[in-house]
Amino acid sequence: MPAMSFFAVLLALLVEQLKPLPRDNWVHERLKAWVGWAGRTFDAGSNRHAWVVWAVAVIVPALAVFVVWRLLVQTNVLLGLAADIAVLYVTLGFRQFSHYFTDIRQALERGDEDESRRLLGEWLHLDASELPRTEVLRHVVEHALLAAHRHVFGVFFWFVAGAAIGLGPAGAVLYRMAEFAVRYWSYRQRALDAPANDRLLDAGRAAFARIDQVPARLTAFGFAVVGNFEEAINVWRSDAGLWRHANEGVILAAAAGAVGVQLGGDAAPGITPDRSRSFSGGPDADVSDSGGSTPGVPLQTAHLQSLVGLVWRSVVLWMLLLALLTLANVLG
Repeated sequence: MPAMSFFAVLLALLVEQLKPLPRDNWVHERLKAWVGWAGRTFDAGSNRHAWVVWAVAVIVPALAVFVVWRLLVQTNVLLGLAADIAVLYVTLGFRQFSHYFTDIRQALERGDEDESRRLLGEWLHLDASELPRTEVLRHVVEHALLAAHRHVFGVFFWFVAGAAIGLGPAGAVLYRMAEFAVRYWSYRQRALDAPANDRLLDAGRAAFARIDQVPARLTAFGFAVVGNFEEAINVWRSDAGLWRHANEGVILAAAAGAVGVQLGGDAAPGITPDRSRSFSGGPDADVSDSGGSTPGVPLQTAHLQSLVGLVWRSVVLWMLLLALLTLANVLG
């Protein structure tokens, strides 16, 4: 089945482009219900219980998917491939977030800054009405890059790794559930005034940071390869610490260097919303902590297209590498 990984990812991306899941779809609602149930049922406030909740919320769905996938593979290999595609369809893809990015870019291109702020606020569930244009651009770019990593590259790497050791699509489910669980718990605590066990949040964040450590650096390396390699590596090494969370820092710093633009807290002085209150902001939603910015030119609307190209070239790079590995596996 590892040889089928390339076809599963390719077909899932094609299907997702043709028929994307709508926002707040049934899968999203079931995930919220599952993670919420795990917290209510198993969280008793201690560190031990926090890890129990995390295991129920994250590992149990991954194990369930693995068992179902294994049964299907034993019945028919094509059924296993169909299961891979189905799981990737709901865990991997640009269309789960790209419509907001596209709409904001179009609003900025036609000079409708009020609409771009409204869309950004709707995307992040925040009040962005007072943001200057430069800050709108920065938040759109940073959020879109992190979303691309968490919805595409991170899922991709864990799916391929899981398939390589015979786990089928369980790796993709593990990654998405680990990211989703922390995002949900953090949002409930900070935005809904529904406090969660601090140990639960700490455990979830620590687990996801470990799970995302290798994918984040591979994403950053991919950006470097398909962009300005030398500058991306230099900015990665010198400025990744501008962001509070290491995995976010390496991705954003490498992307900034690859394209040659300023990202970070001082890239565009202005009012910065508290992204930690955003459900869609990710598990490490507090973006800039040190108040600095990467070297490069100030962000302009034209850079949005450059960053889209950077992401798509990186997708092509990793797909080509996976195709070569698949071919070597078949011929070997």
